[in-house]
Amino acid sequence: MLAMDQGVVEEWLSEYKTLPDSAVSTYAASLKDKGALVPALYKVIRENYSDLLEPVCHQLFEFYRSGEPQLQRFTLQFLPELLWSLLSASAARDPHTSGCIEALLLGIYNLEIVDKDGQSKVLSFTVPSLSKPSVYHEPSAIGSMALTEGALANHGLSRVVYSGPHLQRENFTAQNRFEVLTFLLLCYNAALSYMTSTSLQSLCQLSSRVCICGYPRQQMRRYKGISTRLTVTSEFLVQLITGIHYALCNGEVELGSKALDDLLYRAQLELFPEALLVGNAIKSSLRGAALKSNNKEGARSIQVEITPTSSRISRNAVTSLSIRGHRWKRHESQEVSVESDAGHGGVVIPEISVTGVSGERMPNGDSVRPRHDGRVQPDGDIMGAVSEVSPDPRSHDSGTRGQEVRRQKSVRRMVENEGSGSASTGRSQY
Repeated sequence: MLAMDQGVVEEWLSEYKTLPDSAVSTYAASLKDKGALVPALYKVIRENYSDLLEPVCHQLFEFYRSGEPQLQRFTLQFLPELLWSLLSASAARDPHTSGCIEALLLGIYNLEIVDKDGQSKVLSFTVPSLSKPSVYHEPSAIGSMALTEGALANHGLSRVVYSGPHLQRENFTAQNRFEVLTFLLLCYNAALSYMTSTSLQSLCQLSSRVCICGYPRQQMRRYKGISTRLTVTSEFLVQLITGIHYALCNGEVELGSKALDDLLYRAQLELFPEALLVGNAIKSSLRGAALKSNNKEGARSIQVEITPTSSRISRNAVTSLSIRGHRWKRHESQEVSVESDAGHGGVVIPEISVTGVSGERMPNGDSVRPRHDGRVQPDGDIMGAVSEVSPDPRSHDSGTRGQEVRRQKSVRRMVENEGSGSASTGRSQY
């Protein structure tokens, strides 16, 4: 440890001891401006044989016992590094180097399990219900739920899970070690939005080291620390995964991805279903997402996919009535398009020959037949010659008009029949 770092730590130790109670809040706000203090404290914690380790641990406990939120968060940011120092010392069977760290962690644990009156805390967690909207889902997107008697009986009821009361601990044993460490990680995760990037990096390194030490993956990660396998529990890994999820979404993409893979690797070896479920769920939710690798100083958040409010699943059952209604809508749209084209004079009427007489079709719909004298006449009237020499023009106009009305009706009937799949029937009627 450099002399400059040692001087920074010694000044920090002496500064708080002479501080009056009225100036604690101002002092806590000024700690973030001491840029060289936090790296120096990390160096002290990593050096197990440092002479400053015991006074530093005592000072951090005084910060936490003061009740000032900023001072408590200042202590919590070193929790991942303190946990690794404790676990590595226990794996090396060197309890003398971790005595002050054990006292600090036990002191924080005993302060957190009781309230201000000294009564044991009971933590409660409300399990989300699919029938009520949340940040993760919308009930309308799931579709209609069966209104059974059981569903109606449980409607509006929320399931609450309780944790505690927790017992006071005076020392670490093999039975209670991970119970205490899991609860401390729970406290750390509750303040994740206040943790610095250095603390999140330390959490990722702690997760990887705990999971790979003593296993073949340690050689792949090229970690040259302890090679003893560390015992872990499923609840401890779940708390680590929770913190890793936050680190992944707030700038620590590389370290967080490696830590998540190592956690899943260890969970598979230990066959921990809870850790596998949470870890794989987080890995699947982050697949294809644009993680903020450069946003380390911006707003802290966790990326989730919000379900749109509009329902994606159609609730209309497919019945014969719905099919018939869909068919009528299609007929109406086709009829409107035919009428609009006819209004512009651009309708194309198919030629239907009943008599077998060939001829051309004129734009107005009448067929043109050849005459014996070489000329052609329109087939607007069955008695073409009579209508041609008819002396009464009114009879000619009325006959042409009636033929045109009949032709339009037959064309409309034919289009309707073709739309419903009865084209052959339409032609026979025509």
